[in-house]
Amino acid sequence: MVSTHGYVDPVPQLGRTDTGGQVVYVLELAKALSQCGVQVDVYTRWFESEKKPVEPVPDAQAVRLVRIRGGPWKFVPKEEIYELLPELVENLICFVRGNGLQYDLLHGHYVDGGIVAAAAAQALGRPAFFTPHSLGAWKREEMGGDSEEMERRYHFRQRIDEEVRLFQTVSGITVTTELQMEKLTSLYGVTPDPISLIPPGVDLKRFRPLEPGEGWTPLPVPEPYIFCLSRIDTNKGHDLLLYAFALVAEQVPQVHLVIGGGSQDPLPRERDVLAAVRTIAEANGLQNRVHLIGYVPDHLLVPFYRQATLFAIPSVYEPFGMTGLEAMACGTPVVASRFGGIREVITSDRNGVLVDPASPQEFAEGMVGLLRDPRLAERMGQEGRKAIQESYSWQVMAERHLAFYQNVL
Repeated sequence: MVSTHGYVDPVPQLGRTDTGGQVVYVLELAKALSQCGVQVDVYTRWFESEKKPVEPVPDAQAVRLVRIRGGPWKFVPKEEIYELLPELVENLICFVRGNGLQYDLLHGHYVDGGIVAAAAAQALGRPAFFTPHSLGAWKREEMGGDSEEMERRYHFRQRIDEEVRLFQTVSGITVTTELQMEKLTSLYGVTPDPISLIPPGVDLKRFRPLEPGEGWTPLPVPEPYIFCLSRIDTNKGHDLLLYAFALVAEQVPQVHLVIGGGSQDPLPRERDVLAAVRTIAEANGLQNRVHLIGYVPDHLLVPFYRQATLFAIPSVYEPFGMTGLEAMACGTPVVASRFGGIREVITSDRNGVLVDPASPQEFAEGMVGLLRDPRLAERMGQEGRKAIQESYSWQVMAERHLAFYQNVL
């Protein structure tokens, strides 16, 4: 597996810049594959000198994290990582050959990981697979804004060109939603073959409701609360959530909003998003009811999900949204953007609520309905948990990957 951007660690600090659902996806898939008898090395970029080049991944004896040098000893955002990839490819190939490693295949994740995996696989004479996770043309379409500013910030043209090249050259492609499959055809004019739809999974042993006899965990936030957890970035819709919460707060005076995620040393873009959230909260007199808690420690993640009255996903652009699956697995009802991939999991008003997050009124109504009707919230939470149990375990996803690999090879 090749996943080059973000802070990829055996136990990652989720919410740091470029470190979210994709990191979870790659590590959990690797661990599930190891339970099927497969040895997996997860390659990422080595940019923190104090980190070891090779580390085991907990709870998976057959999975290693391998860090490969490429570029300076500093974090580089994924939008600016392209120029570092040739060196990373060269060093990865040297590592593989120098250690006498024989892989059956390389699988790249996101466009930068795909570039590295495809180039290394060609040099090593092995097949390459690619999961885009997110599509540049789709993101550009959804985010809008000034085209020149968006291009300067996100380098969409270069990203899209690289994605097209990968779609045409790798041995196989997996996508996480039907919506991504549709966007490949409508925005790129291609239907890659072979291709397989394999959504993310959830660790059902970890993400679950409280069992009889278990008590709630003391949390450093007031209750009841709406929970939102994501990277702090411009496309995550935190401003939209604040506008909707201003309406919610008028109708449900006791409820609070808890926003988790973020880096311990945030980049300027992250600081700008947080400043905007604080400004909106203060303008609406909500500074005492909006709580920016930053990074959520691993041992508190499940309690934060479980003890929330509802979980909110405000992103206008969200290829899937693994946090939504985790919340559903914990039995917490989810109010999510109808434009993201999670719409393939949620049937609105049955096992969750889908809204247009750009409409403060519609978004607020979706949350208020659950806040005012505990029985409805409980029923939707139970239905959400059931949907995840039936179709979204990591073991099922690992088996589907293996079947796809074997079919292609």
